[in-house]
Amino acid sequence: MLSYAIRRLLIAIPTLFIVITVAFFMMRIAPGGPFDQERALPPEIEKNIKAAYDLDKPLIEQYAIYIGKLFQGDFGPSIKIRDFSVAELIMAGAPASMQLGLSAIAIALIFGVGFGTYAALRQNSAVDFAVMGVAMIGIAIPNFVMAPLLSLVFGLYLSILPTAGWGDGEIQYKILPIIALALPQIAYIARLTRGSMVEVLHSNYIRTARAKGLRETLVVNRHAIKGALLPVVSYLGPATAAVMTGSVVIESIFGVPGIGTYFIKAALNRDYPLVMGVVIVYAVMIIMLNFLVDMVYGLLDPKLKSR
Repeated sequence: MLSYAIRRLLIAIPTLFIVITVAFFMMRIAPGGPFDQERALPPEIEKNIKAAYDLDKPLIEQYAIYIGKLFQGDFGPSIKIRDFSVAELIMAGAPASMQLGLSAIAIALIFGVGFGTYAALRQNSAVDFAVMGVAMIGIAIPNFVMAPLLSLVFGLYLSILPTAGWGDGEIQYKILPIIALALPQIAYIARLTRGSMVEVLHSNYIRTARAKGLRETLVVNRHAIKGALLPVVSYLGPATAAVMTGSVVIESIFGVPGIGTYFIKAALNRDYPLVMGVVIVYAVMIIMLNFLVDMVYGLLDPKLKSR
C-alpha cells in the first residue's frame, strides 16, 4: 500500500507541472492583454508598467521567472486589483469556496448513496423508476440553469432565502449555492450507486450471506455496501473536480466572494498572475483529492493493498 501511495504522489508532481505550463502559455497566447482596456498611455509609462510585471521580456524568459518565483512560494502581485498580492486574494476567497465545494460533495454523497441504495433494493418497482427518472432530470439540467431557477422560486416567489451575497457567512446565504452545486452530483451518484448495488446484490457472496440466514439489513450494511461503493469512490475524484470548477459559475451567479469570482474577473481582465494562482490552487486541490480517493479505494479493494 505504501508503494502504491508513493507512485501516486510521484505521478502528481509532473501532472501539476504540466497544468502550470499549459495554463501559463495559453494565457499569454490568447488575444488581448492586461492593459488593452485601459485608456491610452504614453509609451514610456506603458513600457515601465510592463517592465514592473516582467511583461517586456520574451515569453520563455517570463515563464522561467514565474517558475522560479513559484519555487519560493511567490504568486506575484495582482495586475488589476491594486495593493493586493495573488496569495492574499486567494486566502480571502478560499474559505467561501471550500465551504461551498466540500458541503456540496458531502451532501451529494449522502443523498446520492442513500437514494441509489434505496432504488436498488426495490429494483424495477415504481420507487426505482421514480428515483432514476428524477436522477435523469438532475443530470440533464446543469447547475448554471438550476441556480437561477432556485433563486426565482425560493428567493422571489417564496421569499424565504437570500438570492445573492454572503452576508457574514450565515447559513441562509449558503443554502441555495450549495444545493445548486450538489443537485447534479446527487443524480450522478444515485445512478452509479443503484447500478453497482444491483450488481453486488446478485453476486455469489451475497447469496451465501443470505443463505446463512443473515438479516437483509445486515447483508446490505456489512457486505453489499462496501462492494457497491467502489465505483462511487472512483467517481469522487472527477466529481469533486466538477464541483470545484462548477463553483466558479455558481459563485458568480450568487455573488459569493470566493476564488471563482476572482477567477472570472481576472480572466476577463487578463490579470495573468491571479488567473495562474487560481489555476494552481484548483489543480493542487483536485490532485490531492484524487490522491485521497485513490487511497480510500485502496483500503476498500484488497487487491491494491498488496501492491
